[in-house]
Amino acid sequence: MIQVVFEMPDIGSIKDKRRIVKSLKDRLQRRFHLSAAEVDLQDSLSFAHIGGALVSNSRVFGESVLNKAFEMIENEAPVRIQDVHIYSEEF
Repeated sequence: MIQVVFEMPDIGSIKDKRRIVKSLKDRLQRRFHLSAAEVDLQDSLSFAHIGGALVSNSRVFGESVLNKAFEMIENEAPVRIQDVHIYSEEF
């Protein structure tokens, strides 16, 4: 699992925020095959909290994909990362 809290400082409307969040979720789903959703801060205009999940039979592969997803957010999205957590579990 990955959870990312980020700031969008130049957003002027909730419509602009939703456009950025939807674009980011779509890229995570398409590029990395993650299940992604806005999990918190829906009422905030400047902040968003996105969560993503991936199921794999390899912990190393799963963590690699999540780290690449984070790099994509960091490098390509017009946001400032405030917090990120990557969780991995084995069963």
